[in-house]
Amino acid sequence: MKRTKILVFLGTILSLNASFTSAQTNSTAQNQWQLIAPNATYLTGDTWQEGLETYRLYGVQSCLRGTYIVNEHQVKRDCGEVSMTILAALIKDLSPVCATVAKVEKSHMHYVVCSASPRSGNGTIKIDLGTALITTGFAFASLNLKGEPVHMPYLVTQVNAQKAHAGLWRYANVPDPNTIILDALKKVQAQQ
Repeated sequence: MKRTKILVFLGTILSLNASFTSAQTNSTAQNQWQLIAPNATYLTGDTWQEGLETYRLYGVQSCLRGTYIVNEHQVKRDCGEVSMTILAALIKDLSPVCATVAKVEKSHMHYVVCSASPRSGNGTIKIDLGTALITTGFAFASLNLKGEPVHMPYLVTQVNAQKAHAGLWRYANVPDPNTIILDALKKVQAQQ
């Protein structure tokens, strides 16, 4: 990733973090469960857009675009594209419903949790989309600016996926997005 792209990306994270602390949370209107629009535009492996509104899975971090894995056939693939493809496929397969847990009004960013019932199930079993992505090894537990997990159960799930060499974890060169983001933040802070 070029230095300019990283700085723009980090600026976005810092402004979202500042805005997020003042975001509305847990209001009745925000917690209404809704299907993801079939015409949603996938931006990353954890974020999509519907019209002017952007939705991001709370506590989930996907691979960053512009970072790469080399698969078992020695083919170089954009890790962010792989993550995004898996998110789109899971949403298509599971048809989850999502509820906003926090919203940053200024940026139209909704932090959401999503749940689905398997089509073959009786409707009582629910699959958390974040857990599904992390369990299969195609997403990571998001860390806050202090390097702590945003949602501890996701970190436990990530450790289990890593031990099982699930998904991206089967590649020795998996680019951990949290490490990349936190390292870049430290560099920016050191320059200030």
